[in-house]
Amino acid sequence: MNLSFFDQFTSPCLLGIPLILLSMLFPALLLPSPGNRWITNRLSTLQSWCIDLITKQLMTPMNKNGHKWALILTSLMILLLSINLLGLLPYTFTPTTQLSMNMALAFPLWLATLLTGLRNQPSASLGHLLPEGTPTPLIPALILIETTSLLIRPLALGVRLTANLTAGHLLIQLISTATAVLLSIMPAISVLTSIVLFLLTILEVAVAMIQAYVFVLLLSLYLQENI
Repeated sequence: MNLSFFDQFTSPCLLGIPLILLSMLFPALLLPSPGNRWITNRLSTLQSWCIDLITKQLMTPMNKNGHKWALILTSLMILLLSINLLGLLPYTFTPTTQLSMNMALAFPLWLATLLTGLRNQPSASLGHLLPEGTPTPLIPALILIETTSLLIRPLALGVRLTANLTAGHLLIQLISTATAVLLSIMPAISVLTSIVLFLLTILEVAVAMIQAYVFVLLLSLYLQENI
């Protein structure tokens, strides 16, 4: 029983071939491609409005140098949002519950922001490792602490996204299993657990959206520090 709860986090395979790449690319197929007409349908209008809103939220705090990252950050936000929401459907697989995938997204982008700062303004980037006015005896310890906190940023990004989505999926499966078991034994309790399951599902939809936004927002803040 304990193993079956974690089977949902195992990458599906077909003839021994992992399908995680297909599950990552599938959400992009659901987005309507823009046409060359002046008037489009409601779905395309809604998609354009959402992309515009996301771009404004991410790019408003940045200066012009950070606007070059608009396409990358907006695309990442839409990818994570689509994967997280589609992963809540029955009989689906959520790639963002895999720490390896989240680290593969977090580490290169964090490293890119760090290298951007070291290339454009090395003095300011290295100055973040030592706060101004630090007493001389504390300088080595503070440099070590700030360097450690800088290096664990990608790990924190990946673990945060993985832990939140994994915990939500496990809670949904546990409560849904309890609802099905109690249906024939205690119908009244089963109704209560089904209500809890419905409310938890709504909460998980919100968590899926918030975690995608937090992931990209923290990357944009790291970028803002280095430009």
